[in-house]
Amino acid sequence: MKIIIRNRQHEFPFAREERLIIRQACHAVQAFEGISPNSEVNVEIVDDDYIRFLNMTFRNKDTSTDVLSFPLGENGQFDTNPETGNIMLGDIVISLQTAFRQSFEYNHAIKRECGFLAVHSMLHLLGYDHETSEADKAIMRAKERAILDIMKLTR
Repeated sequence: MKIIIRNRQHEFPFAREERLIIRQACHAVQAFEGISPNSEVNVEIVDDDYIRFLNMTFRNKDTSTDVLSFPLGENGQFDTNPETGNIMLGDIVISLQTAFRQSFEYNHAIKRECGFLAVHSMLHLLGYDHETSEADKAIMRAKERAILDIMKLTR
């Protein structure tokens, strides 16, 4: 799986460890869900102001959030990158500012928070949605827990 990570913020440290855990999380979801290794995802690391702008622009919600997912597929069908031949899953945008705040609030490492946000967002790219129903929420939460357990990133 090709994972392109771009750090677009400079207020909070984005170390090799966080970059690595995001990659591992994407690969863990790919393996868990049986997604082709010939796939790709883009990950943008931003601050609260930028994710708030995106949230307002694309979801009409004037607030920052921890992560946004922009899937490029529908009903399991994805476009193919003409340059690489890879299946394009979509884009993940993580507010590192919110990730640091949440890691403090939940009393766990930033590594764990970045891993959780990447797993959560990857599942959204694959069509899972915790906002559609309680049953869908339970399915998504169970998958998140299972993948984080595999990654040894439990709370």
